[in-house]
This record gives sequence, structure tokens and C-alpha cells, in this order.
Amino acid sequence: MGHLTTYGNIARQIDLPNASRAVGTAVGDNPVAFLIPCHRVIQSTGVFGQYHWGSIRKAAMIGWEAAHADAISKVN
Repeated sequence: MGHLTTYGNIARQIDLPNASRAVGTAVGDNPVAFLIPCHRVIQSTGVFGQYHWGSIRKAAMIGWEAAHADAISKVN
């Protein structure tokens, strides 16, 4: 929670470095978004990009997780 990655990074992790568009398509088809955290995948430029339930919700989820992770790290 609270960590972001890029479509290209996922493509490299699965040993298909040229498959970032395919990764984007697969992430976009995710039917259980919060359980499988597709909202944590962003463009390499830092732009959050599209989200099935809207870019405002994606930004809110990323922001909530980042704030929550920061608060936890300060307690520990």
C-alpha cells in the first residue's frame, strides 16, 4: 500500500519489456480494482492516467493510501 509502479515496470518484471501497452490493457480490464490494486499503476511520466471508475477516484485512492502509509511509518 502506498507504492506506485508503471506499466513499463510491470512489463519488465514479467520479462516482456515491450509490452507496456498490453499491461495497460490488462490492468484496465481488472474487474476488482481495489482488491487487485490497479489504481497503483501510473504512466512513466508520472501522470496517473485513466481509471475505470474515473481519474478523480484513482487520485483519491492513491492519496489516501499515501497518507495512511505515511502515518503508519511515523508511528513505527
